[in-house]
Amino acid sequence: MTTNLYHLSWDELHRDTRALAHQLLGKPWRGVIGIARGGLVPATILARELDIRLVDSLCIASYDHTRQGEATILKGVDGDGDGFLLVDDLVDTGTTARIAREMLPKAVFVAIYAKPSGKPMADLIAREFPQSTWIHFPWDVDLRYAEPLASRNP
Repeated sequence: MTTNLYHLSWDELHRDTRALAHQLLGKPWRGVIGIARGGLVPATILARELDIRLVDSLCIASYDHTRQGEATILKGVDGDGDGFLLVDDLVDTGTTARIAREMLPKAVFVAIYAKPSGKPMADLIAREFPQSTWIHFPWDVDLRYAEPLASRNP
């Protein structure tokens, strides 16, 4: 399978997260739980936009920069998730989401982005990407000088 790369900007992430917040307005949320690490930034944005002050984290490691692997729970959260938003940046294969949902079955699971294999695990998403796309999130990349196109191909 060919992997396409997509470099997500801070502006895109913020816009897409705020679009998701619009869909979540008007509900009496008790708190937000971000799945560390990728879900922490969107969880913070959602907490701000929905005026939620209780923010916690669920720490699950299931992949590194280039590949997915076996999941490890590093930090859990008390309770069953009732009244909480459970937030991740991306639901890809659904491995992390499945574990998180088992731990917090009454939480509403939202992901800013989803791929087809993981999408059924989310209650709500902002945007979908093809399964073959590898997303580089803004916190994964450095900004640096780019040569003008004319200088690249003499």
